[in-house]
Amino acid sequence: MRKLLLLIVLGLALGALFGQLILSVPGYWLVRVGETSFQTSFWFGLVILLAVFLVLHFALRVVMRLTRPVSRFKVWNTRARNRTAMKRTVRGLVALAEGRWKRAEKALVKAADDSSTPLVNYLSAALAAHYQGRYEQADTLLKRAHLSTEGADPAVGMMQAQLMLDRQQYEEALAILTRLDRHLPRHPQVLKQLKAAYISVSDWDGLRRLLPRLGDQQLISREEREQLEFQAYRELILQETRNPEDVDRVRNLWADMPEHLRANIDLIVLYAEALVRGDQQVIAERLLRHSLKDHWDSRLVLRYGLLGVDASRQLVTAEKWLQERPNDPDLLLTLGRLALRNAYWGKAQEYFEASQRQRPSGVVCAELARLYANLGEHNKSQLYYRQSVELLDKSLPSLPQPSDAQQS
Repeated sequence: MRKLLLLIVLGLALGALFGQLILSVPGYWLVRVGETSFQTSFWFGLVILLAVFLVLHFALRVVMRLTRPVSRFKVWNTRARNRTAMKRTVRGLVALAEGRWKRAEKALVKAADDSSTPLVNYLSAALAAHYQGRYEQADTLLKRAHLSTEGADPAVGMMQAQLMLDRQQYEEALAILTRLDRHLPRHPQVLKQLKAAYISVSDWDGLRRLLPRLGDQQLISREEREQLEFQAYRELILQETRNPEDVDRVRNLWADMPEHLRANIDLIVLYAEALVRGDQQVIAERLLRHSLKDHWDSRLVLRYGLLGVDASRQLVTAEKWLQERPNDPDLLLTLGRLALRNAYWGKAQEYFEASQRQRPSGVVCAELARLYANLGEHNKSQLYYRQSVELLDKSLPSLPQPSDAQQS
């Protein structure tokens, strides 16, 4: 009861206050449009404005409520299409994993436009088309993948490079990977694909420069890295050996080589041969001499005896080696050849015969046969020639001969 009385009193007070304001503010509104005019008091005009505002507000709310079902339908439709696209995408990926290429491509392409991940759809569909041998369609799908998603260049480029590697289009793949490597120098997949591309096009210099980066990111085992390093440097030295006029390049290559490879006998022999072909026999002699101190090997010993440098100094060096290895047949053969180059005929004969006693060899017999022939001892020369032929014949593969055919 008290609240009601309080409200009545408050209402009367506000009414009295409002009436007083109307009396104290006697203004008016005048609206004129062309020849037509409309005039009303200030307070009545204010009430009209308030009423117009309320009508407009109510009308806008009615319009919003009428359009809301349409927008809700659009949202519902979009979500339904996304769910359908997701189901098709999953079916397509499963078909791709199962090797059902045609089914996979169809499902993935059909779902791409409504999928939340169209890049995945198009890349997977391109892979399915590639496996069907439909290379043009695969390239078209890769282009659509590129346009479907902003920033898709790396993913599309790597997929395109992989497909070209599979098609044996190695030069094109290498061009794409080189461009990607400039923008993504530490991307693991790009580095792995680059390794495959370099090997495929026999770009050994590119491979040797790539291997440290692969090793730093642990993308290659130690064994594989050492194997590929050996292959790369071996091929590069062989290439330079075919161009003896540019011997400085092979020397720079040897200087850049990892330390463990400079102890590899095969590479030492190849490098020495390249130096000899490039008229750098003094350097070759020093290389072989130093290498034999740490890595005694018959191939190095035999190559040392064929160098065309200071024969007398070579003979002294080799005879020092003989003190440590008095029964080495290859060293004795090398000493015999060095003795020939020094015109020590008797010493050459002794070394050759000592080598022959340690290990009968067709090559040593040939050297003795040639030496005895030039010394005028033709009987001995013919004897060693026959022994040489007999020893070499034993190393030949067993094949039918005319005498065998006549006997049968």
